[in-house]
Amino acid sequence: MPEPMIAARLAKLRQQRTAPLILELDLTDGIAETRPADPVSAVLARHRLVLSDVLDGLRRARADGRVRALIVRVGGRPIGLAVVQELRRAIREFSDAGKTTVAWAESYGGEFSAGNVPYYLATAFDAIWLQPSGDLGLTGITVERVFLRGALDLIGADFQVAKRHEYKSAAEQLTERGFSEPAREETQRLTASVIEQVTGAIAERRGIGREQVSQLINRGPFLAAQALEAGLVDSLGYRDEVYASVRQQAGADAILQYLGRYQRSRALAERARNLAVRHDQVVGLIHATGPIRQGRSGRGPLSGGAMGSDTIAAAIRSATADDQVRAIVMRVNSPGGSYVASDTIWREVVRARAAGKPVVISMGNVAASGGYYIAMAADVIVAQPATITGSIGVLTGKPVLGEALRRIGVTSDSITLGAHSAMYSQFKPFTEDEWELVNDWLDHIYADFTGKVADGRGMTAERVHELARGRVWTGADALANGLVDELGGLDRAVAAARGRAGLPTTAPLRAYPRVRPVDRLRPAASSESRGAAAASLGAQNLLARNLLTESWGPAWRLAARAGLSPHGPLSLPGSWTFE
Repeated sequence: MPEPMIAARLAKLRQQRTAPLILELDLTDGIAETRPADPVSAVLARHRLVLSDVLDGLRRARADGRVRALIVRVGGRPIGLAVVQELRRAIREFSDAGKTTVAWAESYGGEFSAGNVPYYLATAFDAIWLQPSGDLGLTGITVERVFLRGALDLIGADFQVAKRHEYKSAAEQLTERGFSEPAREETQRLTASVIEQVTGAIAERRGIGREQVSQLINRGPFLAAQALEAGLVDSLGYRDEVYASVRQQAGADAILQYLGRYQRSRALAERARNLAVRHDQVVGLIHATGPIRQGRSGRGPLSGGAMGSDTIAAAIRSATADDQVRAIVMRVNSPGGSYVASDTIWREVVRARAAGKPVVISMGNVAASGGYYIAMAADVIVAQPATITGSIGVLTGKPVLGEALRRIGVTSDSITLGAHSAMYSQFKPFTEDEWELVNDWLDHIYADFTGKVADGRGMTAERVHELARGRVWTGADALANGLVDELGGLDRAVAAARGRAGLPTTAPLRAYPRVRPVDRLRPAASSESRGAAAASLGAQNLLARNLLTESWGPAWRLAARAGLSPHGPLSLPGSWTFE
C-alpha cells in the first residue's frame, strides 16, 4: 500500500479517536424497559433501544470531554410518560455538564394529532427544532373509554361483576353506559396530575406562568409557523439544517455517532479494563416487566412479554443467596395480573429483606394492582411523578348469555354433580349461594392485599382502605399519600440501595437472573438452579388458554368471553397511555 494512503488512513484513525463527538439518538422506534427474557424475542428486538443503555450512555457522555452535543429525534412510537421523565432528567444533567442538547422532529405528534408527550420530552433540551411542514400537537390530555352496556342490552346479554371496591372499574365497559362517579373522580384526578406536570415543564422552559401555558394548550394544535410565533419551538428547519447548526457549534471536524454505539464501546472497554478486578460488593438488579402470571416468564399471544412468578422469584432467591450482592433493586413495570403469582413474588421480597438484603423498588410507567402488590414489602419505593400505581383492589365476573343465545335458537342442557359445579356457566346467573362464595373470595384477596400494604407501608388498616378500594394514583399523588417513598428513576433507586447497604457510589450493578445460554436449553437441576430462572421456550407460551387458566383458574373461559384482562383479578383497569 502506497505511503500516502497509509498516512491518510492513520490520520483518519487519529481523527476518529480525538475529534469532537456529536451523539445522535433516534427515539422514533420507541424505547424498551429491558431486553426480552426469552432468546427468540431478544433476537427480534436486538436493535431496539433499551432505557438502561441510553441512561448509561448519557451518564458516560456528560463526563467525556470529546462529546460536545446531543441531537435527539423525537416522535414516532409512543413512549410512556414515566420513561420520558427519566429521559428528561438524564438530558438535563447532560446539558448541565456544558453540552449542547437539541431536539428535532418532523412533527410533534402524528400529522395534526396529539403530541403532548413528545413535546414534553423536547422541553428538556436547549433547542427545539420543528420541520416547517410539521405541527405541534399540544392539545391537553384525554382519557376515553368505550362502553358496551347498551349493545349487550340489545342482544339480551348481561354481565355480572363483583369488585373491591368502587374504584376497581375494569369491567365497567360491560356494565355501565359511561364513567361511574368513582371512576370519573379517579380519572379526572389522574389527568389533572399529568397535565400539572406537563404544564409545569413548559412554564419552566419558556419562563412563563402555568396559566399562560394553559391558554396555549387551549389554542393547540399548532402549525409549525404558529408554534414558532408562540415561542413553543426555537427554530424551523429540516434535518440538514438542524445538523448544520449543531456542527457549527461543535466544530467542523466533529464526528457523528449514535449514542448506542458510543455506550457499547465505552462499556466494553471498561469491562475489559476490569477483568482482573474482583467485585465483592454489588447491587443486584431484577427487571419485573409485563403482566404477572404463574410459571416462567415468556411471551403470550395476547400481551407480548409477561413476567412469570417462577422466574422472578428464582431471580430474587439467587440474588439473596449471592454473598457479593449487598442490596437488590427491582424495576417494576407491570399492570398486575394473577393474585397467586403476585403473592409468590411478594414472599421472596420479604425473605430477601429478612436475610439482610435491602430491597428498593424502581417503578416504571406502570406498577399498579399486582404490580404494586409485588412492590409493597420493599424497604424503599421510588416512582416517577407520572408513574401509574395503586389500584389496590380486586374484581371478578362472568357474562350471562343464556337469553342472548336463545334469541338466535341456541339452547343448552346440563347434567351436574355438585351444588356449585355449574357456577361458572355462562348460560345462567350466579345463585345467592354462589354470590356468597364469590364475595368470600374477593373479601379474602382484598383483606390479604390491604393487610400487607398496611404492614409494608406502616399504615393503619383504615388509612389503607381510604387509599385502596381499587383507586389508581399517579406517582406524585402516591408520594403525597405515603404509597411510595421518593420520586425519581432507576438511578435514584440504585443510589438508595447503595446507601442502605453502605456501598460506595461506584458499586456496580449485576443483573439477575444470571442465566447462561446453555441453561435455556437443558432442564433445570432444581428449582434453585440457574435454569429455573430461565424464560420459558415451551409451546405453552403460544397458547392463550394457558395464560388465562394460570391467572383466572376455573373462570378462565368466562374472563376470555367477557373481555377481561387475561392476566388475572389483580389487573389495572383500562389503558393508561398518554399521547
